[in-house]
Amino acid sequence: MFISEAYAQAAGASAGGIDALQQFLPLILIFVVFYFLLLRPQQKKMKVHREMIAQLRRGDRVLTQGGIIGQINKVISDSELSVEIAEGVRVRVLRGSITEVLAKTEPVSGAAKDDKDSADTPAETPASGAATAEAGKPVSLLGKLFGKK
Repeated sequence: MFISEAYAQAAGASAGGIDALQQFLPLILIFVVFYFLLLRPQQKKMKVHREMIAQLRRGDRVLTQGGIIGQINKVISDSELSVEIAEGVRVRVLRGSITEVLAKTEPVSGAAKDDKDSADTPAETPASGAATAEAGKPVSLLGKLFGKK
């Protein structure tokens, strides 16, 4: 019984530097796996979110962290937006509280060009004097009076 204890004490003192590396190797491997599976994807997601927030503009349909869907009415400052959540109901929200852009608007110059092109096409021009609308806007006075869209 005394002999086995003596051999065990002598074997432990022979390899000091390699034992330390072997003890920390599992911790290092756990950190590397943790970095590639958790930290790196989270950093990429945050970068994409920052870029999305920086590109917000008037007319975009957005979803806030609170679950409210609305349309950006006005960009107040670098950190605040005015969002219209219902007809005539506007709230001020922080840019950081926008979680998702549901619909992007086209640039102003492109939208104006598209409106001119669509008005010139004969297929969309009404043949009779009936009230028709593009994007829900009445065209004639009768359409405005009777609420036809």
